[in-house]
Amino acid sequence: MSGEGAVTSAAATAASGAPAYAAAVCAGAAAWLTVERDRGVRRARLVCAGEGAEPGGVAPWQRLVGWVRARVRREWWCLAVGLAVAVLGESVVPLVLGALGVPLVGRLLRARERRRARAARVDAVIALCAALAGEVRAGRQPGAALLAAARSAEGAVGLGGGAAGVLAAARFGGDVPGALRAAAREPGAEGLLGLAACWCVAVDRGAGLASGLGRLTEALRAEREQRADLRAQMATPRSTAVLLAVLPVVGLLMGTGIGAEPLRVLLHTPAGLACLLVGGVLEGVGVWWAVRILRGAVR
Repeated sequence: MSGEGAVTSAAATAASGAPAYAAAVCAGAAAWLTVERDRGVRRARLVCAGEGAEPGGVAPWQRLVGWVRARVRREWWCLAVGLAVAVLGESVVPLVLGALGVPLVGRLLRARERRRARAARVDAVIALCAALAGEVRAGRQPGAALLAAARSAEGAVGLGGGAAGVLAAARFGGDVPGALRAAAREPGAEGLLGLAACWCVAVDRGAGLASGLGRLTEALRAEREQRADLRAQMATPRSTAVLLAVLPVVGLLMGTGIGAEPLRVLLHTPAGLACLLVGGVLEGVGVWWAVRILRGAVR
């Protein structure tokens, strides 16, 4: 009898720990697919199109993962995680919360993409000014030098949506400073205002355009390095805020692992629902406050 009791106890322990293992597997898979999506989009498209395949072939599961990475937007993983937790907790609340999190996470991801595009445009403007200075020092006229510098990929990105107007003005003798000011309205392209000022000084007063562009390039590089140093200084408090934000999830996983059934308490009892509501509000307020502090420090 004692042996049967031990077997029954071990089976019950394994059964109680199964939801924790399933939740951990689902969370890990969602995190892996989200982080690796950008890196695998190009490869996934080539594989799905039948191009660039390796000599040994590609496994079917790799094709499926690549297809999902290339076509599923990252914010929709909130809904997938909510569905998994809803199945484990036998409640519709996690599914509703996951659906509500889709637009919020999408907004955050789009904001991150805009920051990346802004940083790329800053680098492109610096590269454009440096290339233009080199072309002018080589003996080209300002208009021809601007056309030559803008032919590169960096030059096109630096000019942004106003590239057509700037190139037309440079080719046909139009208002190049005005076109540069119009192109400088895009985020990250503010350095084009300095280029427009250098252009006006060089044309109106006969000053050296190459020397002005050299000083402008150095100033833009110094500003970029200052911003990079500031981001490095903010990395530690930002990581701390993220760690504190995910600690409740870690606590839920640990509680599920030891058989405490926190999902059942949170989702199926009035006190648990009240704690979930209050905790969610406090979590949101804490994240908002941490973000506000970091933005204030950056400003």
